[in-house]
Amino acid sequence: MLGHVSNYLLASLPPEALSLLELQPIELAQGTSIFAPNEPIDRVYFPETGMVSMLVVTGKGDMVETAIAGREGALGIQRGLGQRRSLTRATVQIGGRFLAVSGSKFELATAASAPIREMIILYTEVLWGQAQQTTACNAVHNASERLCRWLLQSARCIGSDELALTQEFIGQMLGVRRTTVTLLAQNLQRTGAIKYTRGRISIINRSVLEARACECHRVMQNLQKEKLPSFSAF
Repeated sequence: MLGHVSNYLLASLPPEALSLLELQPIELAQGTSIFAPNEPIDRVYFPETGMVSMLVVTGKGDMVETAIAGREGALGIQRGLGQRRSLTRATVQIGGRFLAVSGSKFELATAASAPIREMIILYTEVLWGQAQQTTACNAVHNASERLCRWLLQSARCIGSDELALTQEFIGQMLGVRRTTVTLLAQNLQRTGAIKYTRGRISIINRSVLEARACECHRVMQNLQKEKLPSFSAF
């Protein structure tokens, strides 16, 4: 019997629905590839302490982040509706604990449970909204605003202000050079918003980050509150 879970989507399910999933705990390290583009989805992942980026990969190998998922969400959740292929590359950005279930078992559980089907619908809407907002953010907001938004969003995903992230990873996600991330992080450190050491960022003053973040941070928060109202207290 699975005990307490630290993933919002799972915690929102009634016990009888949760018991159908036969979840297995696993640890995934930073950099682990969960899905490749056009790859069949054979497992569904529910992060508890880790975070995963969903990336569109160009023909030249460049990557652009379209959405992230942490303790509020899942990876491959559309598999509950039948055989599906991943539209993006899904890569672990912050290593941690995950709960996983095979795609076939998740599909069977979805067919037998209305709450699981509702969970899939609501979270798919959240991901779709996040992807649209991220696209707009990348097009119209500067790198400093986007970095502040991304740090706040990442901290919310894992439920911690301690982020194990390298400047190289952050640069890839924001589509900027590593040197640009260095300058932006140094500036935020001077303001007292963050503390940066090699491979780790600590959020010191959340209000400073919120003031400097673009409007997309608030928009994405409001989207989660609308579709997943209990997550604000999770």
